Amino acid sequence: MVPDTAFRGLRHHPESLLIYTAMTGLLPAIVLCGRYFYSRRVIHGYLECAMSRDMGDIEGFYTKSPDSCLWVAVLEGKVVGVVAAVGQQKSGGAVELQRMSVDRSCRRCGVGVALGRKVLEFAAAHRYSSIVLGTTAYTTAAHQLYQRLGFRCVGVTNGYVTQDARWSLLQRIFYRVHHHHYRLDVPNSKIISNGQH
Repeated sequence: MVPDTAFRGLRHHPESLLIYTAMTGLLPAIVLCGRYFYSRRVIHGYLECAMSRDMGDIEGFYTKSPDSCLWVAVLEGKVVGVVAAVGQQKSGGAVELQRMSVDRSCRRCGVGVALGRKVLEFAAAHRYSSIVLGTTAYTTAAHQLYQRLGFRCVGVTNGYVTQDARWSLLQRIFYRVHHHHYRLDVPNSKIISNGQH
């Protein structure tokens, strides 16, 4: 009687079918809204963390140590890009490329390559053995930029959790990203003394 009542009887109750159809269409919308909400929450948490560290005192953080530096790309008086290098002695003499960002209107114009080369020159000048970076970017252009600079992908973490994040169960369900790990060995970076390729 249960299957008969629950399923076969539906044809006699079109209003129930209408409700179930509406709910079925509503479920994907609820899931997408949940993903947006929790992605936004995680990104804002990441930005707060960045502001409490290096980005809250850029000059103090990047001038305190000779093992770190930050470059800004300016075009017609407007900041159009930024990148940072932070020495990671605990990682076997690697420098980490961080904060790579280029204004959307200036992408594919060479700004990212120019900023990336600054990090490569910094690593060579400070005798780092390698440069590492991590990115959660899904755009192919970001990955092509790193590959163009000579980086190779050495791994991918599925379900990446940002540093210092306090994660709820819902954040773990809705905020799912791949974190790509890239590495470049400095002797193979094709940099010569004047910084030209």
